Amino acid sequence: MTRKQKRLTLIFSALGLLGLAVGMVLFALRDNVVFFYGPTELTEKQVGPGQRLRIGGLVKPGTLVHLDGKSITFEVTDGKNDVPVSYTGLLPDLFKEGQGVVAEGALNQAHVFAADSILAKHDERYMPREVADALKKQGVWQEQGAKVSAGATTQ
Repeated sequence: MTRKQKRLTLIFSALGLLGLAVGMVLFALRDNVVFFYGPTELTEKQVGPGQRLRIGGLVKPGTLVHLDGKSITFEVTDGKNDVPVSYTGLLPDLFKEGQGVVAEGALNQAHVFAADSILAKHDERYMPREVADALKKQGVWQEQGAKVSAGATTQ
């Protein structure tokens, strides 16, 4: 085998191993590539307790309950299904019922989503693109002259 053939063999072997490694990483991350799950997607996926993920939707009106100074419970809805959420900590100033929210945490044994961080909209006309897209997919979102920008949907 000449030096050129040895070099080409080494290069093709390295590229093959790199391709295999990338394939294995993508296979391992296939469920974690999604930014968040809506309540309906979460119900359909049947996530086990303790698995970390994000859920997004609207805070269902009438479900926000302040338990003590820092603990709350509420439900995230997409109009079709609801997910009960419990959270202990400081809420964003603009967090309220009927508004878009993304919560990060895990389901507990009682199928209540125990959130450790809450993200809320930043002004009265903003909703994260992912939340708006999930609501549109469920048929809940009503566009009234909505305009999509790079990262926001306004109405």
